[in-house]
Amino acid sequence: MDALLLVLAIPLLGGLLLALWGHREFAAELNAAVSLLTLIAACWLTAIVVRDGPLLVWAEWFFVDALNVFLVTLTAFVGFTTSLFSRPYMRVERDHGKMTPPRMRLYHSMYQVFNGMMLLALTTNNLGILWVAMEAATLTTVLLVSVYRSAASLEAAWKYFILCGVGIAQALFGTILLYLAAERAIGGGDTTLLWTHLARASHQLDPAILSLAFAFLLLGYGTKVGLVPVHNWLPDAHAEGPTPISAVLSGLLLNVALYAVLRVKVLADGSLGTGLPGQMMVGFGLVTVVVAAFFLSRQRDVKRMFAYSSIEHMGLMTFAFGLGGPVANFAGLLHMTVHALVKSALFFAVGHAAQKAGSQAMDDIRGLLKVSPTVGWGLMLGALAILGMPPFGVFASEFLILTTAMRELPWATPLLLIALGVAFAAIFRRVQPMVFGETSLRPLAHPPALLPVFIHLGLALMLGLYIPPYLNGWYRQAALMIGG
Repeated sequence: MDALLLVLAIPLLGGLLLALWGHREFAAELNAAVSLLTLIAACWLTAIVVRDGPLLVWAEWFFVDALNVFLVTLTAFVGFTTSLFSRPYMRVERDHGKMTPPRMRLYHSMYQVFNGMMLLALTTNNLGILWVAMEAATLTTVLLVSVYRSAASLEAAWKYFILCGVGIAQALFGTILLYLAAERAIGGGDTTLLWTHLARASHQLDPAILSLAFAFLLLGYGTKVGLVPVHNWLPDAHAEGPTPISAVLSGLLLNVALYAVLRVKVLADGSLGTGLPGQMMVGFGLVTVVVAAFFLSRQRDVKRMFAYSSIEHMGLMTFAFGLGGPVANFAGLLHMTVHALVKSALFFAVGHAAQKAGSQAMDDIRGLLKVSPTVGWGLMLGALAILGMPPFGVFASEFLILTTAMRELPWATPLLLIALGVAFAAIFRRVQPMVFGETSLRPLAHPPALLPVFIHLGLALMLGLYIPPYLNGWYRQAALMIGG
């Protein structure tokens, strides 16, 4: 209970402190220190749940189990490493005149509030509070995407706000329908939207209402996941916002939105018993993978390219969870982990590369191995990892997803293979000249923070070769909970 309180309170208190001092020279270090304390509290919470089992506290309004506890730790970890990366990165942006003291204060404070909202969404047992946390995360990231105050960043922020606002409104309507079904089955009151109560009574919920509720919730939260056709905000937000925000959007927000869908899927599966929720996720996921893969080949901006890569991989996860069963769910959870690690590492490397070139256009970024071998190797290894090259963890999760699809949905396997092949060709042919081409670039004034890049890639490599027993246990328990 104390550990959970710290997990939720530290980033919010940190956001308050940084709202006061976020423009000071030590603000970046304070931001990293707050993120480190959040990570320590998350590890403490994880140890408690591993030792004692699921945690249900504070009048049952907060619930931590095998499904969300590893996501809490992953969120805190990526939040910490991103804060380390942002220290030199944002100082370079300040030196270039993009960041003023008020903007630095806004950036640091909203960064911590964003992390706090993600952790609140993960740990709450109340599906209404989950919706509130996701809406609050939307508002904080709108401010972060627009922090440069350029015409392009403001346009991207408005597009993000409008599209995700529509999506979150659909999620609200789905939540209201869920409340209606629950009220008929278990009665009204403050506890009606508690997930643990709904899960126990899922077979009593009206199937007609639940099917409609799940459709709205899938489309609503799917907007934040980046599912086609409600994905349009994501490439612009990634391209125009600060690179650290691109890293946490791909590494944190998309995972948390998909987590919300999974919680509701468990309820819909229990009520309907027809496999319809899984079929809807398979359909959205497959379309998303195919569309994103073909959009990849048309990109000229490096951050937009990796944004479409995020859309592709979120579609692959949605497809896996739609297939259901222990193996596909296990693969989906593993893919959530390795994608968050590798994609954030890629954005770290891309951020430094774009700062060196003074441009995000891929044609302007060349010869990174000559200018900064560590940035070049980080980008190259990250690209190979996200493309599913063995022995990185993405290969292991994609292999499990494809073999399960071959058994359960043979007709979908060729579409997945074609999409993955197109994505491989599109990204590899762009990254290769960026790393190995000729260049006249000079090093940056501030040395890049590349330790997070190689820590993330090292963890992704380890998960491709060996999954620690406790992590394997989390995945197995969570896969059984998701069902399908």
